[in-house]
Amino acid sequence: MIRSKQDDASWTPGAAEGTHPAAGTTRGTRWRSAPRGGRAGRWGRGIAGVVVFLLLGEAVGRLGIISRSVLPLESTVLARAAGLAGNTHFLGDFGATVEAWAVSMAITVVVGVPLGVLLGSVPVVRAGTRALVEFLRPIPSIALIPLVALLLGAGLRMNVTLIVYAALWPVLFNTIYGLDDVDPVAKETLRAFGFGRLQVIGRVSLPSAGPFIATGLRLASSIAIILNISTGIITGRINGNGIGAFIADANSSGGNTPLVLAAVLWAGILGVVLNGALVWAEHRAFRWHHAYAALDGGI
Repeated sequence: MIRSKQDDASWTPGAAEGTHPAAGTTRGTRWRSAPRGGRAGRWGRGIAGVVVFLLLGEAVGRLGIISRSVLPLESTVLARAAGLAGNTHFLGDFGATVEAWAVSMAITVVVGVPLGVLLGSVPVVRAGTRALVEFLRPIPSIALIPLVALLLGAGLRMNVTLIVYAALWPVLFNTIYGLDDVDPVAKETLRAFGFGRLQVIGRVSLPSAGPFIATGLRLASSIAIILNISTGIITGRINGNGIGAFIADANSSGGNTPLVLAAVLWAGILGVVLNGALVWAEHRAFRWHHAYAALDGGI
C-alpha cells in the first residue's frame, strides 16, 4: 500500500528518496518525521535539567556530603539571588557590566568585521600580517592589565580595551573563514558582469559570510562577560563598578559565600539572556541560512 501525505499528518516532505531533491517529481518522495515539541520541548528539557541540578545540589548539602561552609545550600543561594534583584547597589554594578559589554561589542564589530574583510579579501595583506596575528592572539587579556592601566588608567576605558582585545579574535577569524567559504562561482559571475571588488564583497561575500560572523559575535559576547567580571574580581573597585567588583567586595570578608554565588548566578543569567538575544537576532537576519541548513539536514 502506498503511503500518501494525507495518510500521516505527522510527516513533512523532505528530499526525494533515491533521487536528487531538485528532480522536481513527487513520485518516490520521502517524508521525514517532523521534530516533536520544537522549541517548547527544548526549553522544557533545559528547565528540567536545571531543576534536577538544583535538587541534587540541595540534597548534597542537606545530607552533609559537602560542608555547607564550602558549598551553601541551593535554596540559600537562590534566596540571596532573589534579594539582589532589589539591591540598588548590586543593580548599579549589574548595569555597569551591561554597559561595558555593549560598548565593547560595538567596538569589536566596527573593528573586527572590516579587518576580517581586509585580511580575507586581500591575500597579500593576509600573508603579511599572519605572523603578527598569530603572535598576539595567544596573549591573555588579563596579562595586559598592568600595561593598559598605565596607558589608559583604571575605569571603563581600561575595561573596554581588555574586552575588545579578547573578543576581537573570534569575530576576526570567523569573518575570514566566512569569506573563504563563499562560492567562487558567484564571485566570478559578478566580476564577469563588470562589478568591482568592493561591489562583489558587498553583494556576495559579506551576505554569505554573515552566519559565520554572527557565530563569532556570540562567542565574543561570552568572552566579553567573562573578561569584564574577571577583571573586576582582580582589580576590585579600583577599576570601577561591575559584577566582578561586587563579587570582590563580597569575597573580601569571610562567610559571604552565598552572596558570592548569588552574584555569580546573576552573571550566568545575564550570559544566557544576551546569548538568547543574539541567537534570536541571528535567526531573524539569516532565515535563508537556517532554512537551507534544515533542508540540507533532511536530504
